[in-house]
Amino acid sequence: MAAVRRALLRLSLPRVRCFASAHRPNSLFSPLDDFAERHIGPDDHETATMLSHLGYNSMDAFVNETVPPKIRISAEQISNTTIPPFSESELLIRAKDLGALNKPYKSYIGMGYHCAVVPPVIIRNVIENPQWYTPYTPYQPEIAQGRLESLINFQTMVMSLTSMDIANASLLDEATAAAEGMVMSFVSSGSRKRKFLVDSGVLPQTLAVLRTRAKGFDIDLVVANASLAIGDDALRRELCGALVQYPDVDGHVKDFSAFAESVHAAGALVVCATDLLALTMIKPPGEWGADIVLGNSGRFGVPAGYGGPHGAFFAVTDKLKRKMPGRLVGRSRDATGKPAYRLALQTREQHIRREKATSNICTSQALLANMAAMYAVYHGPIGLQRIAHKVHGFTQVFKHSVESLGYTVVNESFFDTVTVKVSSAKKLHDISVAAGINLRRIDEAHVGVTFDESVSPSNLVDLINVFTTASSSSPMSLHQLREPDALALPSSLVRTSAFLPHQVFNKHHSETEMLRYINHLVSKDVGLVHSMIPLGSCTMKLNSTSSMIPLTWEEYSCIHPFVPFDQVQGYHTVIKELEQDLARITGFHSTSLQPNSGAAGEYAGLCVIRAYHESREEGERDICLIPLSAHGTNPASAVMAGLKVVSVKVQDDGNLDLEDLKLKAEKYKDKLAAFMITYPSTFGVFEDGVQEACKIIHDNGGQVYLDGANLNAQIGLTNPATCGGDVCHMNLHKTFAIPHGGGGPGVGPICVAEHLAPFLPSHPLMPLGEKAIDAVSAGPFGSSSIHLISWAYIKMLGGQGLSNASKIALLNANYMASRLSGHYNLRYKNANGRVAHELLIDLAEFDKKAGLKVMDFAKRLQDYGFHPPTCSWPITTCMLIEPTESETLEEIDRFCDAMIQIRKEAEDVLTGAQPRDNNVLKNAPHPMNVMTLSDAEWNRPYSRRTAAYPLPYLEEKKFWPTVSRIDDAYGDLNLICDCPSVEEFATT
Repeated sequence: MAAVRRALLRLSLPRVRCFASAHRPNSLFSPLDDFAERHIGPDDHETATMLSHLGYNSMDAFVNETVPPKIRISAEQISNTTIPPFSESELLIRAKDLGALNKPYKSYIGMGYHCAVVPPVIIRNVIENPQWYTPYTPYQPEIAQGRLESLINFQTMVMSLTSMDIANASLLDEATAAAEGMVMSFVSSGSRKRKFLVDSGVLPQTLAVLRTRAKGFDIDLVVANASLAIGDDALRRELCGALVQYPDVDGHVKDFSAFAESVHAAGALVVCATDLLALTMIKPPGEWGADIVLGNSGRFGVPAGYGGPHGAFFAVTDKLKRKMPGRLVGRSRDATGKPAYRLALQTREQHIRREKATSNICTSQALLANMAAMYAVYHGPIGLQRIAHKVHGFTQVFKHSVESLGYTVVNESFFDTVTVKVSSAKKLHDISVAAGINLRRIDEAHVGVTFDESVSPSNLVDLINVFTTASSSSPMSLHQLREPDALALPSSLVRTSAFLPHQVFNKHHSETEMLRYINHLVSKDVGLVHSMIPLGSCTMKLNSTSSMIPLTWEEYSCIHPFVPFDQVQGYHTVIKELEQDLARITGFHSTSLQPNSGAAGEYAGLCVIRAYHESREEGERDICLIPLSAHGTNPASAVMAGLKVVSVKVQDDGNLDLEDLKLKAEKYKDKLAAFMITYPSTFGVFEDGVQEACKIIHDNGGQVYLDGANLNAQIGLTNPATCGGDVCHMNLHKTFAIPHGGGGPGVGPICVAEHLAPFLPSHPLMPLGEKAIDAVSAGPFGSSSIHLISWAYIKMLGGQGLSNASKIALLNANYMASRLSGHYNLRYKNANGRVAHELLIDLAEFDKKAGLKVMDFAKRLQDYGFHPPTCSWPITTCMLIEPTESETLEEIDRFCDAMIQIRKEAEDVLTGAQPRDNNVLKNAPHPMNVMTLSDAEWNRPYSRRTAAYPLPYLEEKKFWPTVSRIDDAYGDLNLICDCPSVEEFATT
């Protein structure tokens, strides 16, 4: 054991980084804060060391044996000439200059978006804190207890406010959540009833997304006054569900209880889109019969950000819990029997169900859901009621004031939104814009006004005086306004039930307590601030501070997504430049930033392909060929787009079986719509036959969708267009450095060839040409605010930096593969023995010989202070490992040393030196921070309860264990938390 101890101590010894190898500035006037040197981990000396280890004397020689020459692009295509680099300080100056072009007008547009007041303690300690925004989805619960508890808070908050039985841990946005509700209704009907009723008061962007989704499932949307339409017997016979907005887009608060009874009598489901703040005052949908309740949690302390990201909430009745999309957090227990949290019901996810999935949800909006949960924790039920009453009161004051001027407010009841009848809406809008105010544009005779908690008394007076000016009346002052003496809500719809009674929502209301609670939770988690997160296919790279800084600037964060274009010239410059840079990087013609996750990008790209075929009168093309090596969401996305999936074989060496592809392409040539391929493949190799595969598809009338999840291996070396694709998506939260945020936000824009450009997603508020498909997300540009991060990342690296990042990502992975290959079975590599940017190691032999499974290796790796790689995917017995370009040689060696040491521990089990069922890989608890143990302690028998194993960290780099190993028996519904269990366990 003394040798083991020395090996572990060697892991923790610091290596000195050779700053002498940093590049000398070109001149005295060159900036010193070069971003590439800060983003790319290995310096010149470390790079040379790794190249030498692999047997190369130059980077070019290495790349030539890693990336197939026939798909290489010239260095001039992605260079500092095509994408000039900015230093960190230069980028921030430019971001500030562009932000100044966004006009800071006060918006009362509503339509599901509000200017939230974000408590400073949450801004500084959550959204600006890398301990919250750098971790990955909590698939490894032992090192994610803080985020899991916060997501339990979010679920509990939603369940309590909506009075529903169960809620998930957020979806992408309100519109896509409504589409999920529609599909749930359709599936719950046995996929027999195809009519879905949408009330005319539903948000227009939601209706647009519903139209897109309904097409893929052949659902017939019926848009009408729902309360009247439900009386149609013909409709009722074919009805699978109905969607209502509560309160609706015009502000009306309607009683839908009788409507719900009629829908249920027809054997259909009631879907309700609602507002969390309104639910503190109005009767929750769960009390009047809703089956599914959803909405946008953005007004709970998440900046508007020109459209997002915002965490959508989604709650259902108990009978629907197994059909609910997205992730759920549940209560489990650790190896000592203590309560602990983990994700529950994971087997419903699309990675496992593939083409049988009814949802392709992968990324959620976990970071934003956590912000909304923290907002509820900070304010508590009393604070939320105060905010709601103020918003409602301001709306009442406005209504009474404009009515005194002779205007007619059409709402009999309302919460925060009213619709005003006017003689000339154009005149009123001209006056309001001149005063720096935006109103909702309804038609020539009506304007809409929506209030939120950011509206001050002076803002209210300014707003009222827009109407006094339009009516040629005398201006009003604050002292003339009178407070209301009653609620503008029907007595039958006033909330009487309590909400948020749990301890966690009734304790942390001082900033001191809130600060401690936030840091108490985050201290239980592992993120990039602690160590490498080597998740294959997920690309956990540096999320630089400089690219994150503009995100919370007021000139970007407080902008409504539906303001006039001329008020957001700064945003549109950023968006246009990002679109152009992404098109240049992929080799394609045009870009859409609307898809707000990678899976949404897949879906959007396939919908574009279908629209293209239909424009050529080839709508019968509905077959999508997908190799077994493709990304996990691909089959689910294809089904959502209305395509039928046909699998294509993969050879033993991991390469696509071109003969099988050709056979099936020719077999279905009259119905072939698309071919989906991930490149480099999910098995971690650049396949030589990618161009031949694409030609096979084109020769048989299909289009090629190239999944860009692994684009980090391509930039500056090759591109999807050169490989033969027609459309691809990119994960901005992977390749382009948007943080994963513990499970989101994600962004998945698509780039397309010129012939597909006319079909890119439109939006009802910003329509494109007649060939464009309907919207795929609520915002016209998706999650607009975080586009700033990828824009900054690209601009600071510049063309050469982007190319160098890809080269180092490939080098790091191949160096790691070389170090591990003598200890583990490296599953796939190319003819030159090289992998791409990730590697797949197979652990099957340990299961067969010693009963050691992939998760045993994963949990043991946590004992060494590392987040495990991607486990059991794309092959159940494998680990998929990706170091990215951000990790230094020191960290890569430290990880490899840990893996090699674990291999030695496994050998003890293989040889019988340690028991098969009671060994350090099977039963070790999380380790103690002990660096000096006696030989007797080192040699003590392994024990689930008492063994102490040293961490490969120095004293000052302590890792804080939170719980022992978590029960992995996924799927037990009893482990999903309900309110009582949250009251017991979601506390400090």
